[in-house]
Amino acid sequence: MNMTHYMQLLADNQPWNLLIFMAIPVVLAETLAITELYILFTRKFDGFVYHLNRFSGTTVGLYFIGVIAYLMTTAVLPITKNNEWRTAIDVIAVGSYLIGGLPLIWIALQEFGFVNKALDQMGKLKIHAICVALFLVFGHIAMIAGMLDPSLLGYKGNSAHQMGAASSDADHEFCHPEMHEGMKAMHQQMMSGGNMPNSNPNKMPMNSQGHSH
Repeated sequence: MNMTHYMQLLADNQPWNLLIFMAIPVVLAETLAITELYILFTRKFDGFVYHLNRFSGTTVGLYFIGVIAYLMTTAVLPITKNNEWRTAIDVIAVGSYLIGGLPLIWIALQEFGFVNKALDQMGKLKIHAICVALFLVFGHIAMIAGMLDPSLLGYKGNSAHQMGAASSDADHEFCHPEMHEGMKAMHQQMMSGGNMPNSNPNKMPMNSQGHSH
């Protein structure tokens, strides 16, 4: 089965990539959403929950600035330059994930006072709610598209050639060089006569015993 770059990102370097690119931002966004619901119902614009809401909003926004900058430079631009996108499924998955971070960045900009300065607290909270909703929508689109097999749209991929011909760095991540070296060593041992004496001595006494009878 072929894998989108989105799913490959989460699968590689376990468990760190899953924590960095999925768990941490989702936990922060969920905290932001839950605290906003509490504030909208209680109208309490002070106390622990309110400050937790502001902290979650600024932190997740700043966090996604780093994530987007990192993925754009290390993944999106190189993949685009080398024309290695695995059909529209791959583009939708990665693109939706990156777009989903933009509303959270907007929340951080609002908390720092760069945008929506004229809005009151309720107005800003509504912007929070809209931005979190957009993040969840794009996040789920990225998740659904990311789990699809790109071969559904005709992607052939290099998976059939990974064992032999050279491919891109991204594809080499699936090759597992250690496994290759182990299989190569086993193959060489099997093809050489080095293992034969290990098995023949067990057979020789049996033959000699057979002759003794």
